[in-house]
Amino acid sequence: MENRSHALLTGFFTLTLLIAAILFGVWFNRDRVERVPYLLATTLSVPGLNPQAAVRYRGLEVGKVDAIDFDTQKAGQILVHISVAPDTPVTNTTFATLGYQGVTGIAYIQLDDEQVGSKLLGTTKEKPSLIPLRAGLLDQLEKRGKRILDQAEQITNKVNNLLSTDNQAAMLAAFTEVGKTAKAFGEIPKQLQPTLQQLPQLTDETRKSIAAIKDAGQNVTELSQTWKKLGTDLQAPGGMLDNVNGTVARVGRSVETVASGVSLEVLPQVIELSGEARSSMRALKSTMSTLNEQPQSILFGAPDIAPGPGEPGFSAPAK
Repeated sequence: MENRSHALLTGFFTLTLLIAAILFGVWFNRDRVERVPYLLATTLSVPGLNPQAAVRYRGLEVGKVDAIDFDTQKAGQILVHISVAPDTPVTNTTFATLGYQGVTGIAYIQLDDEQVGSKLLGTTKEKPSLIPLRAGLLDQLEKRGKRILDQAEQITNKVNNLLSTDNQAAMLAAFTEVGKTAKAFGEIPKQLQPTLQQLPQLTDETRKSIAAIKDAGQNVTELSQTWKKLGTDLQAPGGMLDNVNGTVARVGRSVETVASGVSLEVLPQVIELSGEARSSMRALKSTMSTLNEQPQSILFGAPDIAPGPGEPGFSAPAK
């Protein structure tokens, strides 16, 4: 009986010692850091976020998640209660995002600030201040991934339509036409080869023609100068025309002198001869004047006479 009493006391003592050790360990390991509360409100999903999850400010751990519950005032909204160290610079521009640790999928709250030097955000235990919870990297990737998948599906549909049987036939026909066109262009140099071989000879002939035209122009210039000089010499005082005119005058006077002594039968013939000589001299003088003014008429002929009133092609001068 006594042995049983000792065994029972020993058991009670052992159990009491174990409970005391557990309580001591809990008390020793309890968080004695004073923190200030904040509240996160969001309509986004928070997968992997649990109470006691870490709260970090730009990578530094500053607190923990106290609780996660639904907002009874606004359906569909989630409230995340957090507490951070008092020296954490939470300001009016501070915002929160949901981050994940490596590949484990354990979520934590990441605090960041849009602007350095903003006014600090005050808070109390009775009424915690609200910090906005924005979409994290995974949420953005999810939204953009859906858009990318939709666009990829649209592109696939367009490619399928593009590669339909009718379009394939049209593209093959277009490629065939392009091949024919390229082949036709390839034949052009062969066709131009004889012409290209004749180009040097044609160039030499062209140069010779230009040289001949230049020589002809020089000869015409020299001929024109010669005719001009001839006309000047003929019309110069004491020249051939003056001598011919003097001779005609002398012949006329001689004729008049002789006419007084000849018979009436010879006189008309002498007078007619004198008139023809004067007409010939006037025509010669007119020809020399024309050559002096337009020496090119020797090669190209006399210019056309402008039509007069009543003739075809006549036009009255503008007033």
